Amino acid sequence: MPDKTQNLQSLLNSQVGKGGLHNIVAAVQSYDQSLDFVGAAGVADPATGAPMTPETPYFIASVTKMYTAAIIMQLHEQKRLDLEAPLSDYLPDSLLEGIHLYKGTDYSRQLKVFQLVNQTSGLADFEADKPRGGKSVLDELIAGHDRAIDTAEALKITRSLSPHFAPGTPGRAYYSNLNYRLLGEIIEVLTEKPMAVNFEERICTPLGLQHTYLYDWTKPRPDELPATLYLNNAPVNVPKYLSSNVSDGGLVSTAAESMVFLRAFFEGRLFDKTFLERMTQWNSIFFPLRYGYGLMYFQLPRYFWITPLPEFAGHSGSTGSFAFACPSRSLYLTGTLNVITPARPFFFMMNLVRAIS
Repeated sequence: MPDKTQNLQSLLNSQVGKGGLHNIVAAVQSYDQSLDFVGAAGVADPATGAPMTPETPYFIASVTKMYTAAIIMQLHEQKRLDLEAPLSDYLPDSLLEGIHLYKGTDYSRQLKVFQLVNQTSGLADFEADKPRGGKSVLDELIAGHDRAIDTAEALKITRSLSPHFAPGTPGRAYYSNLNYRLLGEIIEVLTEKPMAVNFEERICTPLGLQHTYLYDWTKPRPDELPATLYLNNAPVNVPKYLSSNVSDGGLVSTAAESMVFLRAFFEGRLFDKTFLERMTQWNSIFFPLRYGYGLMYFQLPRYFWITPLPEFAGHSGSTGSFAFACPSRSLYLTGTLNVITPARPFFFMMNLVRAIS
């Protein structure tokens, strides 16, 4: 009988060529590390034919939000940041002016820090939301129009969009990248250091991460080029936009280093573990996802399968990246499909769990 690691590698191999998937990497670790697998398949760079390996870096995209949330919780633990405070305690009026006008009321100065972290601010999403009669930033990127969008432009776009609800509306959450752009601004104000330095000093150095870095297309790392992304079976090339994401989705990492971070996040090595009780108070965001503090919660209802399906807590990214704990099976899972599709990583993780069950 093949062992669990052989089953996992066979699963990775079988994915290449399906649905426009050209390369894949995944790491699976049991809580007690009796299972410790990392594998890859496919071609990382079609221009050179370089294979995808377990060490190949990749864009973790919105998994970055977990890293930003970890720094926020560190600052909270150090009593340098009050999660209940309004954003106006930390950010200038010029930045906040007019970003949340809902049904005739301006909530911009009433937004609270925790409402950014758990996506309950109601703010529009400058990336995915469409202005009236226009196209979204995401539409433009998919059409091949790459451009950098800094926080100032993200706020300008947001002012042209309608918020989705008043901040803190019970039971409501809306996924907005602007929430994490603003958290990045707060971190930089409080630390007087750019996010790249904060990621390095507060996460990478303490955890010994040597291949995790903030992507900057103007300063390529020839020996650490991220694997090629795909959309509709064709390579995606949006380096300027990826470089401008920063606190909401700008990190590059490897499956192994993402695993180190994931374990540290849930095991109390980045901030006080007791904070997780608050951080895992979930709000429905869209079926079947719920959101906490820089964390997604995913579990399909029982009627989708005969037996109860595993639950996952962590984060995914638009690039097909994922970093999740699976408490019922005592597993951690990280990796990427490098295909721009929001739902696919979740179903792939269920396949990973089945492969070793």
